[in-house]
Amino acid sequence: MPFIIYTILEVLKGVPNTIMISLIAMIVGLIIGTLFAFIRTKNVPILSQLIVIYNSFFRSTPLIVQLFMMYYGVPKLIMWSNEQFGFAINPDVFSPLIIAFIVFSLHAVAYLSESIKGGLQSVANDQIEAAQTVGLSTLRTYKEIILPQAFNYALPNIENQFIMLIKGTSLAFAVQVTEIMAVSHVIANEGYRFITVYSVAAIFYWLLAILLELVFSKIENRTSAYMFTKTSA
Repeated sequence: MPFIIYTILEVLKGVPNTIMISLIAMIVGLIIGTLFAFIRTKNVPILSQLIVIYNSFFRSTPLIVQLFMMYYGVPKLIMWSNEQFGFAINPDVFSPLIIAFIVFSLHAVAYLSESIKGGLQSVANDQIEAAQTVGLSTLRTYKEIILPQAFNYALPNIENQFIMLIKGTSLAFAVQVTEIMAVSHVIANEGYRFITVYSVAAIFYWLLAILLELVFSKIENRTSAYMFTKTSA
């Protein structure tokens, strides 16, 4: 089998973990990030300040450092808890892949909460007042008016963050996660064909980014059509 074909087939095995880590991080990031954004926009005492500190830490420290902190810190914390409180938690429960899920999700929350907060602040306050005037409940106001517009405003930043997550998963190989970069690293070291292997890896990341851009383009078209229908009505 030609080396290039072998490389493509092997690197392809790392794609599912790359996609899975990014997708789970985005889902968690959007859910918790939206909650954090609401707390920030409402200036909830104490919680708002804690979220600011949280976002500052995860946005200001390198992702690789966060991975190492969790990868080496969690097992020690579990063993300490077992000794101090008589727990019987197996540190191996937190596999490298689980650690990657946690770290990338925490990382995504910090960035997406800021993006969604910006989207919420872009929605004019008079729309909330108008909705209340016609008798819409607070829940319906946010569900049908505020959130769709906020996400529409935040969509470009959400797309960029998703692409950044996909590229960022290349760091997960440092904590023994088998993804695109980890597989490429092994093949490159075995065959000493570094340029060929890493070029294949780069193309895989590029294709994933292009696919993601196409998906978000469809989403943007749908949300724009939805917003046009709402405003026309």
